[in-house]
Amino acid sequence: MTAATREPSRPTRDGSAGLLARVIALPPISPRRAGYLVERTWLITRHTWLIIVSGFFEPLFYLLSIGIGIGALVGTVTVDGQLLDYTVFVAPGLLASSAMNGAVYDSTFNIFFKLKYAKTYDAILSTPMSAADTAAGEITWALLRGMFYSAAFLLVMLALGLVASPWALLALPACLLIGFAFAAVGMAATTYMRGWQDFSFVNLAVMPMFLFATTFYPLSTYPEPLQWVVACTPLYHAVELVRGLTIGLVDASLVVHVAYLAVMGLLGLRVAAGRLEKLLLR
Repeated sequence: MTAATREPSRPTRDGSAGLLARVIALPPISPRRAGYLVERTWLITRHTWLIIVSGFFEPLFYLLSIGIGIGALVGTVTVDGQLLDYTVFVAPGLLASSAMNGAVYDSTFNIFFKLKYAKTYDAILSTPMSAADTAAGEITWALLRGMFYSAAFLLVMLALGLVASPWALLALPACLLIGFAFAAVGMAATTYMRGWQDFSFVNLAVMPMFLFATTFYPLSTYPEPLQWVVACTPLYHAVELVRGLTIGLVDASLVVHVAYLAVMGLLGLRVAAGRLEKLLLR
């Protein structure tokens, strides 16, 4: 048997990475052209900065009312054998949720208006920008909005003494990944929406995750069948990633959360780019 015949049966060192790349099959993206779209959005949004800033207050009010108010009644909770003040437990969940909310709402409502009414993408795609560049630019802006909320909320956590570990320095990059995952999937979902009434499905997806994905209660408080359901939701992985970093529970499980969110974001980007191309260029 020749070497050429044996070659296909040899295991490759990057087999899993190569398989993932083939499954997702991202189209070519120009960071420079995608950056132009981010710059365009910034020039427009800076005149409506109050709308952006207002989104920061929702998780802050939840922290003050539930974390601090109800926290005085709850006392402490146990997470992986570690006893935590309830406010310390809730704050990372709200931090991850703020990254999700900022990314989701920017990548759904705003993009739907541009796609269906303003016809912004018809004009953009008449330039050298591709559908993939457009999707990457919009997703980048949405995750940056989520990042802004997360950074402001993390400063509040620091001021209130709710950060228990130096690993919290990695919470911002983690929130950037969370924003990418939810922004990409949000934009992909938006390309399938037929009218404003379809946005009820966005709230139907986001609100239950916010309430049940271990934001306010440890996973162990749920019945075992429900634990499996919760563990499959993306916000659960986002909350557990941020919570592990802010309270110092750093172990191999964080790699699983990172991988889940990364694959989710890449798949969302691929679908969003493909849908834009199908809707506007074919």
